[in-house]
Amino acid sequence: MRDQDKTDVTVVNTIDTTSSVDASRRQFFRQSIAGAFGAAAALNIMPAGIKNMAHAAGSDAPEITEVKIGFIPLTDCAPIIVAAEMGFDKKYGIKITPSKEASWAGIRDKVVNGELHAAHVLYGLIYGVQMGIGGQQKDMSVLLTLNHNGQGITLSNQLKDKGVKDGKTLKRVMANENRDFTFAQTFPTGTHAMWLNYWLAANGIDPVKGVKNIVVPPPQMVANMRIGNMDGYCVGEPWNARAIYDKIGYTVATSQDIWTDHPEKVLGSTAEFVAKNPNTARAMMMAILEASKYIDATANRAKVAELISAKSYVNAPKDVILGRFLGDYDNGNGRKWKDPNYMKFYNDGAVPFPYLSDGMWFLTQHKRWGMLKTDPDYLGVAKKVNQIALYSEAASQVGVSVPKDPMRSSKLMDGVVWDGKDPAAYAAGFKIKA
Repeated sequence: MRDQDKTDVTVVNTIDTTSSVDASRRQFFRQSIAGAFGAAAALNIMPAGIKNMAHAAGSDAPEITEVKIGFIPLTDCAPIIVAAEMGFDKKYGIKITPSKEASWAGIRDKVVNGELHAAHVLYGLIYGVQMGIGGQQKDMSVLLTLNHNGQGITLSNQLKDKGVKDGKTLKRVMANENRDFTFAQTFPTGTHAMWLNYWLAANGIDPVKGVKNIVVPPPQMVANMRIGNMDGYCVGEPWNARAIYDKIGYTVATSQDIWTDHPEKVLGSTAEFVAKNPNTARAMMMAILEASKYIDATANRAKVAELISAKSYVNAPKDVILGRFLGDYDNGNGRKWKDPNYMKFYNDGAVPFPYLSDGMWFLTQHKRWGMLKTDPDYLGVAKKVNQIALYSEAASQVGVSVPKDPMRSSKLMDGVVWDGKDPAAYAAGFKIKA
């Protein structure tokens, strides 16, 4: 696993500071900090790197005004692109430069070594690096959640021709064929790996022993399936819709089928960057919160789809992006529906809040699949990584409400409830695990 996630696996052969703000705005800022820190202290979630922000309490001027944020060509990179292209960044005294990257391993390495200030990144990748199981250990930060939902599991048309319509029929076909079945995901500790594993296991297929599990960067999924390198894959949009558009695959499940309103990508950085540049981090968060609110307005989605479809961003036809971006689903196997649980970026402030239980869930799956040999301090790690105090400051300044409880409860596809109350028992309670 270590060798694999250190490599970009491909199967196909100048610093300024802004001027000080006016006195009234500064007073408002100080009051906002006091309120946010008070709430965070009450919840006992004050991150160590934030406790001594004397500079932040004195001025909200960003320490760094030009920030480079990495992204992978996926529909859910939209908040980064919109914040930069539509000027939400300038409103908060920074300039966001989106940096298109080739793989999640590349994102990881560039964030860790400081080439990128932050990134659109897989939730589980941040936690994997924090725990030293997704590359070299580095203390990391989740600043906010970028989106819920909108990923999928695609199977090849060859399986459709054999009558595979769901997990049960897939299991039956696999049992009747004497060969290895290959499935791809995008990073070993990432979200797509966890959705794929969970879906396979919920259907009685062991994702560790029962299939060949490989890593492929998102934009290369379709090309790999076209030449027969895998039977299926889990990835974000638009690369599931693109397989249908190209008539090489079909959607057997969406990620919201697995967990409705699941956490997906985050705005992630190193903890060191946040501790040294809390005002810059906050400015990024405010800009992206406003961008996320803009994107979630249905009237704006076509414009956003056209924007991110450009070659410099997602590099896919607008129509391939727009359908599922609006919740209009066609699975490529005879079913069409309007999905109310399509990709969301704001949802009245429910999406961006970095729930502690969301981060903890990824740790439970890392333990379930043998990546973590012992149970970590699930809650302690989440309190350290998820920057709730800083998020609360940013949210208060852009009028976004903050939930009172940093934990939430959800029922997944197999009926198992996740609420973060007993993570060790949850991780150990699955029938299929490493």
